[in-house]
Amino acid sequence: MIHAVLIFNTSGIPRLTKFYTPLHQSSQTLIQKIFSLISIRPAGLCNFLDAPELEAFLGPKDGSDERWRVVYRNYATLYFVFVVDGAESELGILDLIQVFVEGLDRHFENVCELDLVFHFDEAHHILAEIIQGGLVLETNGDEISNSVKLASKARRNSFASANPLSLGSGAGPRSGSLQTPLGWLTDKLAGVTTR
Repeated sequence: MIHAVLIFNTSGIPRLTKFYTPLHQSSQTLIQKIFSLISIRPAGLCNFLDAPELEAFLGPKDGSDERWRVVYRNYATLYFVFVVDGAESELGILDLIQVFVEGLDRHFENVCELDLVFHFDEAHHILAEIIQGGLVLETNGDEISNSVKLASKARRNSFASANPLSLGSGAGPRSGSLQTPLGWLTDKLAGVTTR
């Protein structure tokens, strides 16, 4: 099971956090602990490690010798980190990180740290298309991209139809009878009267 998905920069500042199991201590302390484990590792080492230090945050594993595992990838200035248990394959999680990054890249067209800061809701939506409740739902990049595009389009249409000040044609039941303030002013200046 996937217990947490974290993205933080090379300074340890979190840009996306999603926990699928309850924490026994603060999330900020957990992020700092994971960052301290990862940031000191040389680039030549493998991208996963056992982390018995995380038992204080996530609790001990029930009745087994399994340890918490941290699987991560470093892309430019961002660390993509998954905290998993022994039921998950480390190589499978590395592939899942790649799917997540490709999904972000498709949506934001060459994703960067600022995209995650200013569009965190969309980044969470992409993650939710891939993982729900700590379990993997979808790994097909085309399906993820299509779902995110449809949701974005529906959100834009909803905002446009609910906002009487929105410019453009708008979609929805209100768009036919309401006129935007800019349209009203333009009509008045042009001498067009509407009754």
